[in-house]
Amino acid sequence: MDKKSIIGIVVVGLLFVGFVYLNGKEQQKYQAELAEWQARQDSLAAAQRPTVLTEPTAVEATDVHSATNVAAAPVVAERSAALVGVALADAAAAAPQEFAVENDVMSVRFSTRGGRIVGVTLKNYTKYAPRDERTEAVELFDPATARFGLNFYVRNGLNSVPVNTMDYTFSAPVIERSDNGSQTVTMRLAVADGAALVYRYIVHESESPADEYLVDFDVRLEGMVAVMSNQTAIGIDWSNTSYQNERGFKNENMYTTLSYRIPGEQSIEDLGMGDGRKSEEIATSVNWVAFKQQYFSSVFIAPKNVASASLSFETAQPGSGYIKHYSARMTVPYAPQTEAYDFAFYFGPNQYSVLRKVAVDGDDALHLERLVPLGWGIFGWINRWVVIPVFDFLRNYIGNLGVIILLLVILVKLVLSPITYKSYVSMAKMRLIKPQMDELAKKYPKQEDAMKRQQATLELQRKAGINPLSGCIPMLLQMPVLIALYRFFPASIELRGQSFWWSDDLSSYDSILNLPFSIPFYGDHVSLFALLMAVSTFGYSYYTYQQSASSQPQMAGMKFMTLYFFPLMMLCWFNDFASGLCFYYLLFNLFTIAQTLIIRRFVSDDKIHAIMAANAAKKSNGKKSKFQQRYEELLRQQEAQQRARRK
Repeated sequence: MDKKSIIGIVVVGLLFVGFVYLNGKEQQKYQAELAEWQARQDSLAAAQRPTVLTEPTAVEATDVHSATNVAAAPVVAERSAALVGVALADAAAAAPQEFAVENDVMSVRFSTRGGRIVGVTLKNYTKYAPRDERTEAVELFDPATARFGLNFYVRNGLNSVPVNTMDYTFSAPVIERSDNGSQTVTMRLAVADGAALVYRYIVHESESPADEYLVDFDVRLEGMVAVMSNQTAIGIDWSNTSYQNERGFKNENMYTTLSYRIPGEQSIEDLGMGDGRKSEEIATSVNWVAFKQQYFSSVFIAPKNVASASLSFETAQPGSGYIKHYSARMTVPYAPQTEAYDFAFYFGPNQYSVLRKVAVDGDDALHLERLVPLGWGIFGWINRWVVIPVFDFLRNYIGNLGVIILLLVILVKLVLSPITYKSYVSMAKMRLIKPQMDELAKKYPKQEDAMKRQQATLELQRKAGINPLSGCIPMLLQMPVLIALYRFFPASIELRGQSFWWSDDLSSYDSILNLPFSIPFYGDHVSLFALLMAVSTFGYSYYTYQQSASSQPQMAGMKFMTLYFFPLMMLCWFNDFASGLCFYYLLFNLFTIAQTLIIRRFVSDDKIHAIMAANAAKKSNGKKSKFQQRYEELLRQQEAQQRARRK
């Protein structure tokens, strides 16, 4: 390589280094101006958003700050126009306005700042208050915390400028009413000449609650391809803070969470229930995201799914008037040919019959009814296909929820009566063969004869027609129904606000005495239905113990657990629970005791003796069951092993 070539390469290298250096300086200057402008926009946006009013202070400082803002406004406007263009700069400085659109079931409040929904009032539901003071309608979330914005980048020369729609004021809304009563709200954000972002909301007017609680939300990108930077996704930022709308913070918070559905799944996922802060990063598609409260939900629905989601909630402090702050950051795919996105919101009750009918055009089943926690497996199946249809049928003819609960108990007891009858007969047989079992104990008093005693006991029970598992099977068969109803009542919004006797809300606890202190594991109030339920549990346990203790010696060792600990545990556990659930279990215990007394009245010991004698005659030469044969063979093997060890 000659000398001239070397000099040429060095000069080109120096020019390249100088260009990179100068370009870096310009980029730093631009980024500093952009950061200053963004901070200014955030400050303006925060000033435009609703805030909680406090006592006015530092008036002089505020006046000076306002004067400074006025003086600096031309400079800021000039910088804004240079950074994002005249259209967005004007939108950032424009004053917002708020307005409301209503239908029969809700009032939806909008703000042109961000073109977003800032509040939803449900007309048919009231916030908890004493019986004669329930006049305040349910507000789903605090307007001061309501955020919804799209995040993307637009080109400004060779640079990309971030845009968050929350920082800009859309044009004055155009509200149109269709022939069927639905109202369409259109707001427009001019991004540049010939480029605009258009929001269109449709608030429905329909005879179907599933439609009236639904708000269609369409986003149109008009001419945006000319100004959009090279990007593959648009971000969605949605968050708000939900009010406490029920009586007890602890119980409401237990059922309040953030839920979501993966496309193609019938079940849903959530972040768990409880206190503190929880978050989750979801890299797969998500069909909808729900800010779920105990009885109400705000749901963002994406029929074509969002590409990913970052979800979180943070629990508020008891007594603050709030339950949780929710946050959902999502992305949707973007390509130059993208012209529109179709979304929807559901703002309404967690009512199974309503949620299962919510549908968006062109979408498969949303399965929003899964927001109602009816239990998993067989428990959910019993609730969905048995309890809810019966409950809804009774509600069509009976307005008093206390009477409906009474009828549910009667129906459940009638269905379970054959099991109750068999359980009673089994305990009676065990009681009647107690003398023979005592004789066997005397016949085989030694420990090494335990196997013979057990075999003789099984033979005695076989001839009497007693199944060794007969005491467990009836309870196991009842448990799915009891657990299903345990999940149904706290999740049933139909009980909310319904009074019965001294309870002014069957969906909440019925406090007859507020304590000036809190008792660990119990609480700071006395729920009468929970107390009566615990007393009835003690009564039922005492009666059952008296019937079985004489025939089952092992019951004596469980006396404390059965008679005292279990009812006390139920009292502490259910003190904060829905009074409707406590009322149900109270009636269930009372009817179980009454049912047992009736069976005992009409099924005498003489009749049971006759049944046992018939079984003995039938099975004296009868074939043993395979279970009994295997069990006796196992006992013989164990006895042989013990004899071998003794030798």
